Parts: sequence; structure tokens; C-alpha cells
Amino acid sequence: MPDEPLVLDPAHHWLVPFAALGAAIEPPALPALDALLAHLREAARDGDDGLSLSPPHERALARARGLPPRDGALPWAALASDTPHAPQAWVHPVHLQVGMDQVMLQRAEQAGGLGADESRALFAAFEPLCAEDGVELLFDEPTRWRARGERLRDLACASLDRVSGRSLAAWLPRGEPARWLQRLQSEAQMLFYTHRVNDAREAARRLPINGLWFSAPGALDAHTRLRPPPQVDDSLRAAALGGDLEAWRRAATALDHSLFAPLLDRARRGEPLALTLCGERAAVTLLAERPGLARRLARAVGLRPRASAQDLLKTL
Repeated sequence: MPDEPLVLDPAHHWLVPFAALGAAIEPPALPALDALLAHLREAARDGDDGLSLSPPHERALARARGLPPRDGALPWAALASDTPHAPQAWVHPVHLQVGMDQVMLQRAEQAGGLGADESRALFAAFEPLCAEDGVELLFDEPTRWRARGERLRDLACASLDRVSGRSLAAWLPRGEPARWLQRLQSEAQMLFYTHRVNDAREAARRLPINGLWFSAPGALDAHTRLRPPPQVDDSLRAAALGGDLEAWRRAATALDHSLFAPLLDRARRGEPLALTLCGERAAVTLLAERPGLARRLARAVGLRPRASAQDLLKTL
């Protein structure tokens, strides 16, 4: 990770999650991004082995906002509340597909959706279990609830973006602070297994909501001074998390027109610009450069090699 995170003007900083899906996934041709890269230089790169609890786009957003880089403990739930200094976490109703040797997680959206009435019925069943552990459960929206309590202060949990559509073995909560959470999640599975909501879902040939996933635990430190967020383009998220490669490629092609082409015009005008592209294993931040006459001449006669958008994305 970068030793000294860049402090960028959020008005001129664009962040793109899921810009790459791994070296084995071929991105589409992106001519506007190809041309844009000739005007940019790499200023920072943050990479890992793909097993971090917080994916690169969440770490990049945390750096941009001035949050401490705590893997699995970026307090997004607390920041979205009126009490950011109180320990909180997101609670996601999910479908757990249990196989012979692994458990796969699917978001509620991937399991046939979750209506408000269904969600509130499951919420009402689970709320007393949380209360027994001194955790307050709040209904935020059908596919995402909120937990609040001191037990959430020292937790580290994998982001839902990290575990969606994947085996949970590498990302289960670990360590002493998570023992109560492991028990609570097991109790939720047993509770939901025979719940009337899932009886009705299975009768309608919909996948049951048979588990819960906690994410984004913690609280905002009293001494942390938040910066405004950059401009985040989430247009690739749905296709990436749904595992639809063709839809992701179509969305990337559309993004080349809707975002990268206007940024190219901006770079050509010499206006300030920072672009952070995020993939499965890394995020790279690129800054617009203002070359002198010698560099402009070198580029004009082809002496400066130009990075390929596809090659760059494969490194993420």
C-alpha cells in the first residue's frame, strides 16, 4: 500500500470500482481510455493477493476520505448514520448455498430478491438474538440492516463485495472478537431454516434467505477528519457482482463513452484530473501530467511508449 496516500481534490477525482475482473478476464477495447492514458501518469498503486477483507475500491475510497487503512474495519455503516462515532455494522440477509466442501454466498438480489415484508419478518425474528448479545438491530432497507453496539468496535469482517458469489472459507470472521459473531450467524441460520418466509419462498421456487453477513464494522475515530468523497462511477458493479461477463463488457464499453471520453477532453484542455481504476487485486491512481515542450515533442514523434488500457487493467 502507498506509504503517503495522495490527497486529491474530490471535484477532480474519479474512482471506478470493478474496472477489471482479474488477469484472466479480457477487457473490451476502450479507445477513449487508451487515448486518455497518454495524458496520465501513474501516481500511486495499492495491491494485494486478492484475499484482503476490504477490496481495492473500498480501500481507495477510504484513502480518499482520510480513513485509517484498517482491513475489514472500514466503518461505512457508522459513516452512513447520524452517530458515526458509535460502533456499527451492516447486516446483509443472504442465501448460503451449502455444498459438499464449501459454502457459497449469494446476495439477496441474486437469490430472487427480498421484499420489504419478507425482510421485516426475518428482521423481527433475528432482533431478539441480537438484543441478547447487547447489539441493537435497526431496519435500514430490505437487503441491508444495521447493527449497533460495542461488540462491533474491534471486529474485522470481509466486505460483501469481496464474498459475493464465492466460497466463504477464506473470509469467515476470525479471532476472539468474532467468536460471538460466529455463534450469532449460526443461530440465524437455524432460525431462518424453518421460518415461514423461506417456506413461502421455496414453495414459489425462490432461493431461501438462510443466512446473514456482517460487514463494514467499527466507528469513526474521534481524531479523524473526513474529506469529501471523490466522484464514484458504479456502473460496472451490478454486472461484476452478478458474474455476467458479457454485461460487464457492455457496461465497460458504455463507460468508455460516458466517462473516459469526457475525461479525455478534459485532459486535452489541460484541466486537473485524477482517475483511480480498481480491480480484484489492486487499485491504481493516475494523474494528468502537464508535459513541457520536450516531452510533447517526444510524444508527437512517437518516442514515448503509450500504455494500453487492456494491459493496464490486467494488472488490477
